[in-house]
Amino acid sequence: MRMSLLLACCLSLSACQRATVDDQGVKVVVASRTGSVTSGPVAGIAPVASPALDASASGPGRTMAGLSRARAVPDPPFTSTPVGTFNEPWAMTFLPDGRLLVTEKSGKLRLANVATGQVGEIIGVPTVAYGGQGGFGDVLPHPRFADNRLVYLSYAEAGSGGTRGAAVARATLVLDASGNGGSLSNLQVVWRQLPKVSGDAHYGHRLAFGADGKLWITSSDRQAMAPAQDLQSSLGKLIRLNDDGSVPPDNPFAAQGGIAAQVWTLGHRNLLGIAFDGSGRLWTHEMGPAGGDELNLIERGSNYGWPVVSNGDHYGGTPIPDHPTRPEFNAPEAWWTPVIAPAGFVIYSGNLFPWYRGKGFIGGLASQALIEIEFDGTQAREARRYPMGRRIREVEQGPDGALWLLEDGSGGRLLKLTPNRS
Repeated sequence: MRMSLLLACCLSLSACQRATVDDQGVKVVVASRTGSVTSGPVAGIAPVASPALDASASGPGRTMAGLSRARAVPDPPFTSTPVGTFNEPWAMTFLPDGRLLVTEKSGKLRLANVATGQVGEIIGVPTVAYGGQGGFGDVLPHPRFADNRLVYLSYAEAGSGGTRGAAVARATLVLDASGNGGSLSNLQVVWRQLPKVSGDAHYGHRLAFGADGKLWITSSDRQAMAPAQDLQSSLGKLIRLNDDGSVPPDNPFAAQGGIAAQVWTLGHRNLLGIAFDGSGRLWTHEMGPAGGDELNLIERGSNYGWPVVSNGDHYGGTPIPDHPTRPEFNAPEAWWTPVIAPAGFVIYSGNLFPWYRGKGFIGGLASQALIEIEFDGTQAREARRYPMGRRIREVEQGPDGALWLLEDGSGGRLLKLTPNRS
């Protein structure tokens, strides 16, 4: 049973139950981030250890449920072609002319011409609080970018007393005459994650636009956990705003004013993927603790339970009640134990891979894989898993229908996936 029950309670959870690192950098979304429905082993790449997540981590007695374990596909129906490398890439988005914007976590915004291989820099970006999982985050053009040239950026922002929080700004993108670089002007912060807290993990700050032009922001719990159930905090929430940062009057808690008015759903942990399907349904994924990564169907005003319930356990082994024990909370449509450490999310709508149309793709950090998701209305399951040999940070759909991936970390490669030739 699904209910929109709000628990505005404060939970006392000890610091020893909190993760110290979770994803060491993780995203999501594609052309579907604008609300429109507009893999396998890579040769020469040896598997590398995951410093942040153990793919075998699970709580005592826990096994994967909520979806059947998909078989790894040794011979995927695509070819992976390296196109370039970046320094700790975190997110990417295509501009209408086919050029690619790529964020680097240390604070650089790159402009890549994927046809020529030229890479330039966009200057005028905001100062980021770099460190841990913090730094430059997502980048997304306004739905009317061709007219207004606006791009949206998310990033970790320093506060007083060593605190930090996510922020979202918008600015006008001005490309230089050569077309290989440019600058941002009229930068304006449209949203801040509040309160700012200490620590450098669980920012979230993935961005999407709906078909109605509303801006969606994933706001993770900053490892504070309890504020995910508090409507006076933006931590652990999915945020919905007008494109200028003002609050839509039809938000579920708009009448309460303040931070609560921004909130669409609550009870989230570490939201790192967001995408609309072809029917306009909104899906998000989030990282669980030791087990319990989630894929959720988003419903207005609903509470997804963190940290009261989870299908994972605390890192120290302390059990957390499973979702079925508290039916007032929305349960995930699919979940993973052992974890996949989801990062990046696109629901495919192109023509280059007709057999993938309507399927979802999630990057895996700990799993070092591309995860294919099959949807059936409001249900979802993992259909296939394509080992990639490296941590996958980001997934996008290109203008020509190709799938594009970013590897995580220093020297992370930009990969273009195209169908195998018959």
